[in-house]
Amino acid sequence: MTEKVSKVTLESNDNVRIQIDRAVAERSMLIKNLMEDLGDDAVADSAIPIPNVNEQVLRKVIEWCEKHKGDPIQSAEEENDNRKKTTEIDEWDQKFMQVDQELLFEIILAANYLDIKALLDVGCKTVANMIKGKSPEEIRKTFNITNDFTAEEEEQIRRENEWAEDR
Repeated sequence: MTEKVSKVTLESNDNVRIQIDRAVAERSMLIKNLMEDLGDDAVADSAIPIPNVNEQVLRKVIEWCEKHKGDPIQSAEEENDNRKKTTEIDEWDQKFMQVDQELLFEIILAANYLDIKALLDVGCKTVANMIKGKSPEEIRKTFNITNDFTAEEEEQIRRENEWAEDR
């Protein structure tokens, strides 16, 4: 049996190759499963293409994975329990997510594509915290969303959903 490769090369969709530790790459279930399927020889000989992610976003995702490479990967059941409990984010992750909106959404999409559940969670919690306590108008302004409802449609929606309002 051959020894596991310790370094892995990823290639972003803009053809930039980035070499990282295997433990960092394995935070992504997509990459981890791909490496297991391809075998170490194939992984050692060529870059793993990441077609949905550009270099800037991939470097941010790798930065997060390096910080969290020692974290235990939770089962889906444990993760669901934790996800429901809180929108709290630890301090390092909060600072990490202080990026412009476009990059934030790109990180969330990359985490989803690469199957990095904990990073996806942090991204979604960040957006949830951006929305928390805001009116629909404030949310639209924050995310540059145009309101395509007429005043009558909006009033009807409010009446139909009165039960959901905080009182």
